[in-house]
Amino acid sequence: MIEVVHAYDRTPLKILTPDSSDDLNLKLEIAHNRFRQRENWLLPYQRIQILRKLASLMLAEREAFAMLIAREGGKPYADAMTETMRAIDGVNNAIDSMLNFAGKEIPMGLTQATSQRRAFTVKEPIGVVAAISAFNHPLNLVVHQVIPAIAVGCPVIVKPALVTPLSCLRLLELLAEAGMPEGWVQSFLPASNEGAEALATDNRVAFLSFIGSAKVGWYLRSRLPAGTRCALEHGGAAPVIVDKTANLDIAVERLVKGGYYHAGQVCVSVQRIFVHSAIQAEFVERFSQRVQALKVGDPERPETEVGPLITPKETARVETWIQEAVDTGATLLGGGRLSQTTLLPAILLNPTSHSKVSAQEVFGPVTCIYSYQDVYQAIHSANALPVAFQGSIFTEDLSLALACAERLNASTVLINDHSAFRADWMPFSGRQQSGYRCGGIPLTMEEMTESKMIVFNQNML
Repeated sequence: MIEVVHAYDRTPLKILTPDSSDDLNLKLEIAHNRFRQRENWLLPYQRIQILRKLASLMLAEREAFAMLIAREGGKPYADAMTETMRAIDGVNNAIDSMLNFAGKEIPMGLTQATSQRRAFTVKEPIGVVAAISAFNHPLNLVVHQVIPAIAVGCPVIVKPALVTPLSCLRLLELLAEAGMPEGWVQSFLPASNEGAEALATDNRVAFLSFIGSAKVGWYLRSRLPAGTRCALEHGGAAPVIVDKTANLDIAVERLVKGGYYHAGQVCVSVQRIFVHSAIQAEFVERFSQRVQALKVGDPERPETEVGPLITPKETARVETWIQEAVDTGATLLGGGRLSQTTLLPAILLNPTSHSKVSAQEVFGPVTCIYSYQDVYQAIHSANALPVAFQGSIFTEDLSLALACAERLNASTVLINDHSAFRADWMPFSGRQQSGYRCGGIPLTMEEMTESKMIVFNQNML
């Protein structure tokens, strides 16, 4: 059985029955048959009608979704409501993208051999999509994986994180209520990681959408059958550079939000802050005061800003990483435990480059501050890891902003904003070990289609 518990106090929420290997085979066969029967494909206007109805149903349940996210995932209610509204916007974003989602004309007649011909491309769904999702945004991540598949006409089987499956399951119930025919969108709840691997690597799957750890994602990619395409979204250790000209009123507030939002359990969460030595003392004082003022506790309370980590095991791991950094010379500001699931926000000053908090993704309520004098040395340190996702710089110097934006190894560089900023229609992708291919709803729709060129010879007319 799969027991879903409240992330904060570990009280039971629901007991679910896991799917067996026979269940998976049946789901895959249903999805594969839906795709092979082209005459029964959902037409674009039908998909738009379903998605519009879904957005309306989600809006009516926005408070319930936010509370569900807070309970199963531990995200503070205010942030969970933001996630819910983003998810609804994501559905509408897919609808808007469909209005201009088309092929293009290929020029002919440029040579004698191509005269009297017309050529154009059309976009076709790639096939069955397997979507393996993560716990930290249990509704919005599923929307980013499932809704593009629906928009372009792909059958999809989604495996939510087993610690946070309830938001996903409710979304699928609303999809059915919105008119989605049976078999086009299915859930899969395996009892083990082997079940997830069986889904991802089945030769009936044409596209794997994976959000989770780099270790698992790259392993699954290595096991995909020939011809299966994929998109992987992993994590990073986002660097931020704070120049001596930075507006600290802006920098402090935004970096606190970017570093401790959802207790740091975000793949682009602010983690490594490089501060110019001329302002380091003032920055540290103001930053630490703001961090210590964060309201920590029960995510269901509207005033809570930092909630629990997803499991007590993760809480213990982050606590161990903090202690390792302190034992090797870092200075700890704040920190400590509130409960078995919840850590108080911590700041580490100048941990060594070999500390886990400097070299790996923390995924907890911890930020690290390093002093620098030469900004290019800071950039060198920021770029030293094998992960690269989003980064940012705070400065009033336009030339420096552009120089850093060019030199930081990141898929996105934010200027005077924290590294965790994202709009759901933006391209979103990791470099190096942080991911493969590009997300964002319009781009995911592109990934889940294939272009077919049609050439018409007019010489017979």
